Amino acid sequence: MLPHIAAAATPPVATGPTSTKYVPRPKPVLPVVKPGEFTIAAAHLDHNHIYEMCGALIDAGATLKWVYEPEAKAREAFRAKYPQAKVARSLDEILADPEVKLVAAAAVTSERGPLGCRVMEAGKDYFTDKAPFTTLAQLEQARAVVARTGRKYLVNYSERLHCEAALFATDLLRDGVIGRVVSVTGLGPHRLGLHSRPKWFFERAKYGGILCDIGSHQCEAFLTYANATDATVVHAAVGNYGNPANKELEDVGLATFVANNGATNQIRIDWFTPDGLSTWGDGRTFIVGTKGYIELRKYVDVAREKTTNHLYLVDGTGEHHFALEGKVGFRFFSDLILDCLNRTEKAMTQVHALKAAELSLKAQAAATWLT
Repeated sequence: MLPHIAAAATPPVATGPTSTKYVPRPKPVLPVVKPGEFTIAAAHLDHNHIYEMCGALIDAGATLKWVYEPEAKAREAFRAKYPQAKVARSLDEILADPEVKLVAAAAVTSERGPLGCRVMEAGKDYFTDKAPFTTLAQLEQARAVVARTGRKYLVNYSERLHCEAALFATDLLRDGVIGRVVSVTGLGPHRLGLHSRPKWFFERAKYGGILCDIGSHQCEAFLTYANATDATVVHAAVGNYGNPANKELEDVGLATFVANNGATNQIRIDWFTPDGLSTWGDGRTFIVGTKGYIELRKYVDVAREKTTNHLYLVDGTGEHHFALEGKVGFRFFSDLILDCLNRTEKAMTQVHALKAAELSLKAQAAATWLT
């Protein structure tokens, strides 16, 4: 006869942030500056991320004074959204304006590094869309100009910085909620939007490759979540599985890293989001620690919730679900403004921003071809 074994106690299940001890920190009080105290300009509007970049800065108190864009259609579309922006005849007109403290840009990827150096040489801080570079030589040039001028080369790693679930995860990890981070797995599927993309998007030398591009988000998140300062590329691979007409497009990218504190990272990124998904991509992150784990369902909870910013936490006290849309805010942009004014690094350190780019570039350079 088998001995009697007592049933294990069932851990509590909690849903929603109000039912657990983990509560998001207060949203930033905006704006953080008065009108005219932090004047910005927008330039080279080659990617639509420029809209969220400028919008978030304006929400935080920035005054948008100028826009420079050679292509009339893109320029007028931007001014329809932000009519307060005066049209600059050249980039030099912006750089010569002593009121402008920061230039935000979303240029063709291969042009972002040289543009940033030009902006910093003119005494302005620079805020670029990701990926910030397409070559390691561009990265090293930017590092040299940062050191020489004391200006900032800021990067819009939006998949963490403009995502409330990702920011709440950052706080939970810094509070040690799941202990020491052991591994991070990042999934970054995107909808290709084949007919809406500009020609340069399909030219390898101009967009830099999938690990350089989307992979830069994943590298930045890994360094942050793992509290690491560097990492080594263990394996990387790219391929073109479904776009034979665009031979230079990489529609799949894979990479594995080991951080200098022992944490591991695996990423999978692709351009295969099906039309049936309600958003542009089912971005997810899985973070395993010594005392629990976290899953982020950043943009959709498939077939359950079309709302964004879901975080699932399992720890020693139970299972927790946080619906975070509208509850965390985007403190990076207010911190960025104050960093530029005070010459501090609360939003993100310069070393961290450029190290994330370095890892994605090294993974791209090391990638084998799958197809």
